Amino acid sequence: MSDLPNLLAQRCQPIEQGQKGLVIPTIESYLNMLSGWDVTIDYSSIHKTFNFKNYHQTVSFVNAVTWIAHKEDHHPEICFGYNSCKISLKTHTIKGLSQNDMIVAAKINALLD
Repeated sequence: MSDLPNLLAQRCQPIEQGQKGLVIPTIESYLNMLSGWDVTIDYSSIHKTFNFKNYHQTVSFVNAVTWIAHKEDHHPEICFGYNSCKISLKTHTIKGLSQNDMIVAAKINALLD
């Protein structure tokens, strides 16, 4: 298990078909490090809603998240409006959560630290 600085220093890795996802205790441990992120009841994805003052701030944040997604080659679902943005992460290849999801969540959180 990595601490937050180590998680931020990691890069996403390709996920092979048949590779196993993270187990629930590992997911819970990561969520303790990732402020504001919640897991779905079936532990297949994590999500967080970010709130902003206006549309310009929201879109700027979305653009920064897309830069992270491109750099890491791991792409979240992004839904945004005037002053909020909901990010959802999962690894579709394994239909669950991987280390890559935790890396991207940590890097997204770091945008606002």
